[in-house]
Amino acid sequence: MGSASSSYRVIYLDVDGRIQKVVFSRFCSPCDIKELFCSALGLPRNTNMTLLDSSGAMVSIDPTMPHNSERSPYRVVPVTGGQLADKEELFQNVLTQVAEQFSRAFKINELKTEVTNRLAMLEKRVELEGMKVVEIEKCRNDIKKLREEMASRTNSNFLEDSKKLTPRRDVPSYPKYMLSQQTIDALKRPAFDVWLWEANEYHLSQETVEALRLPTFDAWQWEPNEMLSCLEHMYHDLGLVKDFNINPITLKRWLLCIHDNYRNNPFHNFRHCFCVTQMMYSMICLCSLKEKFTQVDILILMTAAVCHDLDHPGFNNMYQINARTELAVRYNDISPLENHHCAVAFQIFSQPDCNIFSTFDPEAFKQIRQGTITLILATDMARHGEILDSFKQKVDSFDYSDEEHVTCLKMVLIKCCDISNEVRPMEVAEPWVDCLLEEYFMQSDREKSEGLPVAPFMDREKVTKPTAQIGFIKFVLIPMFETVMKLFPQIEEAMVQPLRESRDRYEELKQIDDAMNEVQKKKSENLTMGGKKK
Repeated sequence: MGSASSSYRVIYLDVDGRIQKVVFSRFCSPCDIKELFCSALGLPRNTNMTLLDSSGAMVSIDPTMPHNSERSPYRVVPVTGGQLADKEELFQNVLTQVAEQFSRAFKINELKTEVTNRLAMLEKRVELEGMKVVEIEKCRNDIKKLREEMASRTNSNFLEDSKKLTPRRDVPSYPKYMLSQQTIDALKRPAFDVWLWEANEYHLSQETVEALRLPTFDAWQWEPNEMLSCLEHMYHDLGLVKDFNINPITLKRWLLCIHDNYRNNPFHNFRHCFCVTQMMYSMICLCSLKEKFTQVDILILMTAAVCHDLDHPGFNNMYQINARTELAVRYNDISPLENHHCAVAFQIFSQPDCNIFSTFDPEAFKQIRQGTITLILATDMARHGEILDSFKQKVDSFDYSDEEHVTCLKMVLIKCCDISNEVRPMEVAEPWVDCLLEEYFMQSDREKSEGLPVAPFMDREKVTKPTAQIGFIKFVLIPMFETVMKLFPQIEEAMVQPLRESRDRYEELKQIDDAMNEVQKKKSENLTMGGKKK
């Protein structure tokens, strides 16, 4: 939540003996500032001018111009035609020199922060005025895909009327944000200063706050910068910022750095990170975990969820090991990806600007680090049977005062959240299956080209949506969630029942696919027999 003093500059101008105060954002361009000065002076927009300080030295008109005070204003001197010609020539010479320097020394990263900040401000402005262009475009694309899908299914009557697909909106049915009461009150006053208004003067709406606590939350309706705001809210709402004295600005920087360290994979990307964390937040709320766990445990659960797939390359552990990648060699074929996620997470924490644990003493930090690493390593599906069996042995006589029991439960909870997409409504869950298969197919194509073993469930020539999901839901998801349900019966309706319905739906689709394949097979056989008779 940056202050006005850090985002805006105040300049005083001497206009024929009258002092004029001008306020502008540090993200304004020199042209914007010059137009603002013209407006303040009552001059035409394109009037050229020179600013002189108290010593008569010229002052450049740009966002970095030095501050002054009401006692030492800059004197404004409009440029006449003759002066303008001389200055034009001088300006052209300067431009030529700058262009030469620009071509040799320009580095795009030097402007990255400024551009990012300006884009963020523009996004917020557009968002307040209505649906963003990108949302409209996404909506059009989804409608187009839906039409194509429905057209392809026109001749197959396999969906009951009650289950037919309906167009989805890419914006929620509720408002995402609300202006702060302070801003609402200020807007009612004639003296409202738009130059001092910031995009952070609004917050998540009550409807959004309530939706975030539910497993049905639809992350497809939210842009990355909005998901960052939601993650920030979760840390505040759980009391983590207050209880551990986390600097709110550091929390923002850390979350931005987290976002930048997720790759743009079809599945293992920042949106997946957000979904896993939001499901963890939902389980904490639904299962009243704050009443059973310490705040340190809650902090570990949330932070491990945020960091659990950092810098995922889009190719799983089996590929890393078979291809003998750098990660597999570094970690001796033992959970190479999960070890890498942990390493990247704590590389980020090692940066002072991103260390949300800076107020922790060494012993407390050691506890947080060990707990976070334990949970991230638990997300390796190769350890699924081992972890679930251990939990099953403890669940009937579970003891919250037993540290081993609590650690095992936390490992199972992050596993549940990591693979929880099918808990969500069908229209939210199904696109994730497409994303996962796309990533699988990319891996299997590479494995084939490199002569490596290919897992059948990743082979585009062998797998379908129903075959990919049925076994996973029946033998992985449902048994694990039903075991957790023994401790938390309240998840049956919200999480276990949707999994059972998803299993039934995919089994129906598989029966339909099998029937259609059988019909196609008979047609082919008939054509073959007909050809032989001729």
